[in-house]
Amino acid sequence: MDFSDLKEAALRLNALYEKLETKRWGRIWTTQELALGFVGDVGDLAKLVQAHAGVRDIDDCKAKLGHELSDCLWSIMVLADKCGIDLQAEFVRNTEELVAYVSGELGN
Repeated sequence: MDFSDLKEAALRLNALYEKLETKRWGRIWTTQELALGFVGDVGDLAKLVQAHAGVRDIDDCKAKLGHELSDCLWSIMVLADKCGIDLQAEFVRNTEELVAYVSGELGN
């Protein structure tokens, strides 16, 4: 699966969530509400990273960690799409800039 396939899957799932949100609450979540959900997922992720490092007890933490990382990636992809950000292009641009910066700091 390449990036465009992942994005398509994320947006397909989001379309289903939006149907469910409309059914339950009469409207879809705003980008702000999606961002708040993402913040909650990041908190859960932090706890699972601690468990993976051995400083917190969570049963089956590796499987849960994979699940939470996936949830966070989904949130980022959906938020980027809703905000009109080409995430793939931004990732490439940002990574290239950071590689150049870090390489320069190392004297390479």
